[in-house]
Amino acid sequence: MENSVLLKAIIDNAIDGLITIDDQGVIESINPSACKLFNYTEQEVLGKNISMLMPQPDRGYHDGYLFRYKKTGDASIIGIGRELTGMRKNGSQFPFRLGVSEVRYSGRVVYAGFIHDLSREKEAESQLQDYATSLEDQVQERTVSLRETVDALEQTKAELNLSIENLHNTVFTLEQTQQELSLSLAKEQELGKLKSRFVSIASHEFRTPLSMVQLSASLIERYALPFDSPNIGKHVGKIKDAVQNVTAILNDFLSLEKLDTGKVQAKFSHFNLAEFAAEIIEEMQIALNGRQKIVFVHRGSELMITLDQTLLKNCIVILIDNAIKYSGEESSIQFYTKINENNCTIRICDNGIGIPIEDQKHLCEPFFRAHNTGKISGNGLGLSILSRYTDLMNGKVDFKSRINRGTLFTLTFPQS
Repeated sequence: MENSVLLKAIIDNAIDGLITIDDQGVIESINPSACKLFNYTEQEVLGKNISMLMPQPDRGYHDGYLFRYKKTGDASIIGIGRELTGMRKNGSQFPFRLGVSEVRYSGRVVYAGFIHDLSREKEAESQLQDYATSLEDQVQERTVSLRETVDALEQTKAELNLSIENLHNTVFTLEQTQQELSLSLAKEQELGKLKSRFVSIASHEFRTPLSMVQLSASLIERYALPFDSPNIGKHVGKIKDAVQNVTAILNDFLSLEKLDTGKVQAKFSHFNLAEFAAEIIEEMQIALNGRQKIVFVHRGSELMITLDQTLLKNCIVILIDNAIKYSGEESSIQFYTKINENNCTIRICDNGIGIPIEDQKHLCEPFFRAHNTGKISGNGLGLSILSRYTDLMNGKVDFKSRINRGTLFTLTFPQS
């Protein structure tokens, strides 16, 4: 009896939310932290389906997840930690990390969900992203300055070559020019080292302060609970959003650094392309906006290919994520795969804003973004990484795009 009382006290005073449901998705218990997160009382949720705490489209998919898991044992959430979006009583939404465990007790199955609010981490990531953008602007300004210096030196050299009558001064000036050029090149090399050093620091050393920001945000949220201030929750949520955004940017920077230093090598394996694509689509559902949907079609009877699964997944996720960001909330994203005797083809098609013709030749350059992206978030690294991953698998990238008519990306890989 004493152990039961202790366990209840631990659950009631836990920082993170805890909700248990039966095998039909009906809520059986909820601790105070979870009630606080969703702004419901315990009496308002007990006996209700857990989907009431989810926005669309997750609300409509939830019962299907449980049914498929009970029937096949194939888990999409149960036993797997992942980030989701919750919906409060007032309709507002917030990000959280969910861990679900299956518990068999007294001849029945109960599912326990542990909920950690990520709102503050996201806000901190945004602030760090601004800092990284500022550093990148400084790098670009220095690059422009170096280019201007080199151009000026070349012009000086040309003028001196025309001054035949003053050969001594010309030779002296050319020597001086050569020294200045060597100094400029040395500065450019130092700038490259500085950028590489920044990438290394941003990808490794920033992770510790990011973790501290995330932990501090959680502690602030905990200590602010007695005040019940929506402003505190709002700003803590911004911190968590910022932390997540900056983490994504650091991951892109780290990917580029690994590519530049040759640390990324393709590891080929034989696998089922249709099943592989279906898993990616399931994972991407959480990223869809509004009533967006992904339509997948595999053509041909052949299903097995030989490629690097990790690199290929990253390529497909980059393209689908871009299609989601640059398309409307009612749009349909087309995902096609095809295998024949000679090659494997993957196509991602959307009906979004399209890419201006003048920008298309620069599309796979690092840090480049089309002029019509406006306030849509992005760092201009995704397609550059995609292009280099595709090269490592001996493939090629093609695309067609029209303004406000959408974009079609095609990845082609040889198959022996």
